[in-house]
Amino acid sequence: MSTTSTTQSNRWPAFIVTIAVAVTTILDLVKVNVTIAPMEETLGLTSSQAQLIVAGYVLAFGILLVPSGRLGDIWNRKAMFIIGLVVFASASLYCALAPDATQLVIARLIQGVAAGILMPQVIGLIQNLFQGQERGQAFGIFGASIGIGTAFGPTIGGLFIGGLGAELGWRWTFGMNVPLALIILPFAIWLIPGKQKHQASKDLDLIGTLLMAGTVLFVMLPFVLTSGGEEDDPARWWFLLVAAVLGVAFVWWERRYVAAGKSPVIDFGLFRWPSYRNGVLITTLMFGMMPPLFFVLTLYQQQGLGHAAVVVGMVTIPFAFTSAISAAVSGRYTFQHATTLVLSGLVVFWIAILGIVLVVLFVGPADTPMWLAIVLGFGGIGQGLVMSANQMRAMKHVPLESAGVGGSFMQVGQRLGNAMGIAIATSIFFSIVASLPLVGGVPDPTDPNTIATYRDAASAAITFVIALGVVAIALAFMDWRIDQREKREGTA
Repeated sequence: MSTTSTTQSNRWPAFIVTIAVAVTTILDLVKVNVTIAPMEETLGLTSSQAQLIVAGYVLAFGILLVPSGRLGDIWNRKAMFIIGLVVFASASLYCALAPDATQLVIARLIQGVAAGILMPQVIGLIQNLFQGQERGQAFGIFGASIGIGTAFGPTIGGLFIGGLGAELGWRWTFGMNVPLALIILPFAIWLIPGKQKHQASKDLDLIGTLLMAGTVLFVMLPFVLTSGGEEDDPARWWFLLVAAVLGVAFVWWERRYVAAGKSPVIDFGLFRWPSYRNGVLITTLMFGMMPPLFFVLTLYQQQGLGHAAVVVGMVTIPFAFTSAISAAVSGRYTFQHATTLVLSGLVVFWIAILGIVLVVLFVGPADTPMWLAIVLGFGGIGQGLVMSANQMRAMKHVPLESAGVGGSFMQVGQRLGNAMGIAIATSIFFSIVASLPLVGGVPDPTDPNTIATYRDAASAAITFVIALGVVAIALAFMDWRIDQREKREGTA
């Protein structure tokens, strides 16, 4: 059997392998949120160490995306995928066995590096394995997997804590990645094609790669160092000036590089396509909304209402199911109707966020988890439509030789949105909670103002998410109009 026919027959099994890894990396973005308190209890984490365990993964993930995508394009995506998977499994084992907080922070940084190596290869492989309508279906499932990972993360962390206790629970939250990786690895070696179509130029552009990585680092750094507490150093915002200087240097270098007839890290020609430009912006806004929303709801339910981690984790289960079903069903329509699905999905998700604010303000503490689960189940429909269709729309005109970089730049947008959204939302949340009197270092649960203050904090933070939703809907409407005009001109 020829290599081409083998690849064709194996493309869906190979796709399943890549999606399993995508879900695993996204899970580790969010499942740690409900395990921070048990880690503080068993390892004696300081607030800065707890912050680094959450944010260090996001930071390393974001920095490695574009360089890894470029390397996968010009070298070999399968090799990069396997390297990333082995490092991810090793770092997860290191996290699970970490004897102290410092080593756990180091392990999380390595884990983030591995995730940054893996995710661009997933998107590049989807572009390589599928075309046309099938690519739309594949991106529909990819969108569903991102939704499942984001929504189920707190559930998994909560179940481990509830079932195994504080220390074993958080350790197995990381340790579960090891057997998963050991199962996936042989299938990856067997099923993922070793050769890739339309291989990019072998020119790595090391200086451009370093400038790009530095720009992403210094854009994200002040946000991941923001906890919303009084200990935040205002000087961290000077990192944005460094990012601006590096960004200007990066653009200058890339233009000079292209003028010399060489292949740059990022093909700025991709941004000429409204589909790609708007897709990157929409995915950035979506991740500026979704992870911060879940994080604020976790803080509100655990700290403000006193619900157990396992209860809080289960609130997002309906969201995970409805987003997965919505993305999978809509996948068959994304090739022709992507912009309509994105716009509709954002409107549905935005309405659900309004419903969440109403639950926070008017539902009693005992019934809050149930009603949040119901409203989030409705919101998941919108999220599933957006994630599947926007990925397809954005990558529609990206050539195969730039698939890794094109896809990884979208992932950079997701990590930036994640970091910025959580930083701003939690700063709003904690600035309001800070007014509460403390007993033993935490707000007094017997104070009648405690729940009211937490309600104000959560609703104020979610109002920021609502504002981002308005911007995203406006952008999606503009993209829909562009798409309709393109279709009319094409028909004419």
